[in-house]
Amino acid sequence: MKDAAHLPSLFLAHGSPMLALEGGAWGAMVAGLRAAAGTPKAILVASAHWEAAGPFRLSSAETPGVMHDFGGFPEALYALDYPAPGAPVLAARAADLLRGAGLEATLDAQRPLDHGAWVPLRYLAPDADIPVVQLSLPRPRTPEQLLAAGRALAPLRAEGVLILGSGGIVHNLRRLDWDGAAASRPQPWAAAFEAWVRERLAAGDEAALLDWRRAPGAAESVPTSEHLDPLFVALGAAGGRASSLFDGWQLGNLSLASYRFD
Repeated sequence: MKDAAHLPSLFLAHGSPMLALEGGAWGAMVAGLRAAAGTPKAILVASAHWEAAGPFRLSSAETPGVMHDFGGFPEALYALDYPAPGAPVLAARAADLLRGAGLEATLDAQRPLDHGAWVPLRYLAPDADIPVVQLSLPRPRTPEQLLAAGRALAPLRAEGVLILGSGGIVHNLRRLDWDGAAASRPQPWAAAFEAWVRERLAAGDEAALLDWRRAPGAAESVPTSEHLDPLFVALGAAGGRASSLFDGWQLGNLSLASYRFD
């Protein structure tokens, strides 16, 4: 993995924002990825928390800063910063690659990093010393469009850029177990959908994954697609079969399943 020509793409579940303070086994796993991969020249993140109408957008500020795009958490979480530099040249290069694949793309010099980016990056690059560019999820969009975007961006892997999708396989805030989180287990619908995705990824079955709405438990596990969608960017950027990085749950039905694509 230290050879830039073979940088993987990643899909990391970012779970509850509290992972930024209490990473546990998930945080140790993400930190271990840096130890195995060495130091990328830059990181391009497609986060569930940046949806924007129209074309793909790429953050292009020299210093993007962060947003605390959540509410109701301890004050310590709002005090966290992640002062990574931006990468305007990379943002422009990525936009050109997307346009070359027939996908509309534009630069956004105002967008800060949302928690879908900076929560996993606190473990993956804890010194905030690697330049970061965020990629938006356009509205409307399809899985096929996101897969095509990942494929268009794939050449960046050979240029030392780590491509990261940040979201969650099962993400339904109305079905979380806030009271019994320590002991609760996922409901059958959540476990069934996560298992179906895991099996399709292991088999390299892109056609089935693109038609994920037909999977068991899909309607309850993915009431809105923004947390699943970054998976398709990561998949498109590397292709092939996935290897599992982490399995686990928060708050009953919040999946922390994470994957690597080579």
